[in-house]
Amino acid sequence: MSYFDVPKLTSSLWKVWFRNKDVFMKTFVVNFIPSFMQPLLYLFAFGYGVGNSIDVMEGVSYIRFIAPALIAVGIMNSSFFECTFGSYVRMYYQKTFDAIIATPLSIEEVIAGELLWGATKSVINTVIMLPVFAIFGIIEFPSSFLIIPFSFLPGLLFAAIGMCFTAISPNIDSLNYPSFLFITPMFLFSGTFFSLSLMPDFIRYLALAVLPLTHVVIIIRSLTLAQSNAMIPISFVWIFLVTLIFFVLSVNLMKKRLIV
Repeated sequence: MSYFDVPKLTSSLWKVWFRNKDVFMKTFVVNFIPSFMQPLLYLFAFGYGVGNSIDVMEGVSYIRFIAPALIAVGIMNSSFFECTFGSYVRMYYQKTFDAIIATPLSIEEVIAGELLWGATKSVINTVIMLPVFAIFGIIEFPSSFLIIPFSFLPGLLFAAIGMCFTAISPNIDSLNYPSFLFITPMFLFSGTFFSLSLMPDFIRYLALAVLPLTHVVIIIRSLTLAQSNAMIPISFVWIFLVTLIFFVLSVNLMKKRLIV
């Protein structure tokens, strides 16, 4: 089996999505509070705290500079952790995957359904966060509405990346490694809390080459500020192509793990 075999999928994969949606709705309040409170905490701590010492960043106030980054980070975290810790629990401890595979659904459809649900979690997180920033008047409309449909694509990317780590992790504790060594560097060095132009060239080029969050921040920042940016088409194509690669790779890695 090749790691890049195109998965054979049918519409049945949405049954996995609906299963996860039903579970999510039963604990909606618990899921809602972190998505609502996290941007508020970062907004006050960095936007108003650090922002009092930094007047302008890339031509805008510091709080307006970090607002889109917080949305991008929320997209990343919600889908990545859903398809790492969440999927690992369903796979190993709850045996949910085994139960679903016992039905006519295939392994590929189970994993694809998980990935689509991870991307949906990013959309839900975005829908919750946008009104928070709108109340403070730090994002522009109607361009910011485009972030909602866009968030599905990077959500799918981070879900697929997370699923790859789930497929190769020997135990749930091992998932802490990508959290610290992959997610944290992106959180810090993707143009989130400071402009990449302030960093040495090799770090800036490295961020653009290998850190997906960098491209997500570029697009969302342009939308929240209602500004054109020549990097938007490049970033979108980068995200789209890398999403396809990791989607196929994650399904095949998980298939190999579950078959073995």
